[in-house]
Amino acid sequence: MHIHILGICGTFMGGIAAIASQAGCRVTGCDANVYPPMSDQLRALGIDLIEGYDAAQLGVGADLWVVGNVVARGNPLIEAILDAREPYISGPQWLAEQVLAKKWVLAVAGTHGKTTTASMLAWILEAAGRQPGFLIGGVPANFPVSARLGESELFVIEADEYDTAFFDKRSKFVHYRPRTAVLNNLEFDHADIFPDLAAIETQFHHLVRTVPRCGRLVVNAAEPALERVLARGLWSEREDFLSPHGWHADRVEEQADATGFDVSFGAQHLGRCRLALPGAHSRANALAAIAAARHAGVDPAQAIEALAAFGGVRRRMERRGEAGGVAVIDDFAHHPTAIATTVSGLRERLGAGARILAVLEPRSNTMKLGAMAAQLPDSLRAADRVFCYSGGVGWDVAAALAPLGERALVEADLGRLVDAIVAAAQPGDTVLVMSNGGFGGIHQRLLDALGAR
Repeated sequence: MHIHILGICGTFMGGIAAIASQAGCRVTGCDANVYPPMSDQLRALGIDLIEGYDAAQLGVGADLWVVGNVVARGNPLIEAILDAREPYISGPQWLAEQVLAKKWVLAVAGTHGKTTTASMLAWILEAAGRQPGFLIGGVPANFPVSARLGESELFVIEADEYDTAFFDKRSKFVHYRPRTAVLNNLEFDHADIFPDLAAIETQFHHLVRTVPRCGRLVVNAAEPALERVLARGLWSEREDFLSPHGWHADRVEEQADATGFDVSFGAQHLGRCRLALPGAHSRANALAAIAAARHAGVDPAQAIEALAAFGGVRRRMERRGEAGGVAVIDDFAHHPTAIATTVSGLRERLGAGARILAVLEPRSNTMKLGAMAAQLPDSLRAADRVFCYSGGVGWDVAAALAPLGERALVEADLGRLVDAIVAAAQPGDTVLVMSNGGFGGIHQRLLDALGAR
């Protein structure tokens, strides 16, 4: 079968392209911006890419058009597909019908930590010889790719609550029908499609409704929103983490770039985990992954051993380089809770005497709407200086960050922002760049400018 994927360069749709190719489909695709690294990955798989969405692409003669959620009505190609009565389907539905229906799906849902927890889980299964398939919204250091079909019945998927397609406004994860579901946490996000937290809780309960009686929910017991979700109905097994009666960490030892802790389930001690990632959030992710892997048949001792070799995920506290005695770190954080966790985690790693220069691009749809503006100052308080890019943002970023006083600088011009950061940076400082996009290549621009001064 020949499928043509609209929006192919996004992480999720690019992952579907890779899996479809491995499954024997002929795959082509298009996107508004065809650029590395995803374009390079796809072309290495022999997938032909087209820049833009012109209606002439109807001539590629696809048997099925797979539509990403970046595509809206009015798009020339989708209008041509509709006019021609061509068969089309969303990415999540294609994945569910063609791949996941035959798999034991382990889905990782939550506002934060999905990518890292899913990566940990996939690595545990791989280290145990289970050869899982996976589709993850980032590139795990332990794998060369973010998605693969796999060689077993197990399939790990990062279960996103964002909507499915222009014609299907349900969350993506309702398509996945997991047998094992991790509910990591739940906060308000995606203000462009959800009016409030209650609306997101409804979507999470739709996910809960799809888990069979023999399935298992691995639940963060410290999250009130998840308790409200499950109060609506629960038909599956439940195991909690961050609970003294469920999975929890004891004898925690925090180091600058690692954490050690005993893994316990209730009163049962199961082993000591050494993780090359610091912070309470990393421990929580690890507990969830160990619990989910046990449901799929992996002994906790084996999972704990595997996590000692877990290398993290690209763009999660990833060191991009050092120049002029200044380190530049890249992170995907874009929600205030994630920003606060990232900054405070780096503070724990570096110590109270080190200087952190936090650089933020409020690029997500939620942040562009200003829905989280009031939470930004508190999320950045652990940084010594804050630099925020306001280009493309329709609300007053400077006013929102005013509680930080002279520590904060807002700039709408990226070049001037880079100049200001370089002028403020001193040898020994760490520049922490946070964005869910490419941020105009700011990481290399900073390293070049720091090295040249």
